[in-house]
Amino acid sequence: MQDRSGTQARICVVGAGRWGQNHLRTLHSMGCLAGVVEPEPGRRRWAQEEYGVSVYDDVSGALRAGFDGYVVAVPAPLHTKVALPLLQEGCAVLIEKPMTLSSEEALRLVEEARKHGARIMVGHLLLFHPAMRKIKEIIDGGTLGRIVYLYSNRLNFGKVRAEENAFWSLAPHDISLFNYFLGSTPVEVTGHGRAFLRDGVEDEVHATLRYAGGEEAHIFASWLHPFKEHRLVVVGSAGMVSYEDSSEQKEVLLYKKRFELDKQGAVESFDEGVESVPYPHLLPLTEELRYFVDHLRDGYKRASGEEGAAVVKVLEQVGERLESKEDGRG
Repeated sequence: MQDRSGTQARICVVGAGRWGQNHLRTLHSMGCLAGVVEPEPGRRRWAQEEYGVSVYDDVSGALRAGFDGYVVAVPAPLHTKVALPLLQEGCAVLIEKPMTLSSEEALRLVEEARKHGARIMVGHLLLFHPAMRKIKEIIDGGTLGRIVYLYSNRLNFGKVRAEENAFWSLAPHDISLFNYFLGSTPVEVTGHGRAFLRDGVEDEVHATLRYAGGEEAHIFASWLHPFKEHRLVVVGSAGMVSYEDSSEQKEVLLYKKRFELDKQGAVESFDEGVESVPYPHLLPLTEELRYFVDHLRDGYKRASGEEGAAVVKVLEQVGERLESKEDGRG
């Protein structure tokens, strides 16, 4: 795949672990995979044999090779360490979510990118999901009227993590989506959760984000749940929309339902049925990487570094609430 200048893009992936391998496979199918950084010798050898590209045991070697862009797919605690030298060399860098584990680190990366003319994109995959793009189109087109509230359930049985709670693990997608749908960031955040398996690591978390326009967004994240449910609902004054990613149909459903007050103040309900809204069934990761390649030189308006830092800030704020007595841990 070529970038906007018509040149074949050469992308290097840093990290050949579980999610990094998805990047490798997708970039290879696009004709853009040109290098891999992986410190583990077995994975490095596998990547070279599987894809026939240059391999490196650290970022410095890949920097000297001068790739057009870099995908940082290492564990989150290493994001800053790996991304910083790339940004200081003015590179285009896609950093997997969460961007960092603190707002301070995220803002430092944004500032370094600005200082050195680098471009940051954050791997908020659902911003490139065609169904989410369709929901954004419905919202912006006014079909739902004034947005009243949104909610997401991101539930499953596992994977349980020791280094982060269920909210940090599961909710970044939903925070990024809510900010995207509403075109703003929360002005107030509350949250509470419970740790059942390990002290201090919440297995289920409920959070509420309040926005300046009066909208409220609710997130329920848990890895201690009997079945998988990835449900998103947006409720407006003139209609409602839902999407269930864990369903077989994966439909965007538009509910033509609303309530109105008559002249006497009585509530009238209107139900004009449900419509399945078509959308292109494209692979989100392919769409994300196409966008990354397409804007290597002019930067990223969607999933930008600033947007990634805003998501980290909400994650931190919910964490502070879990630590406090105001909302807190059960």
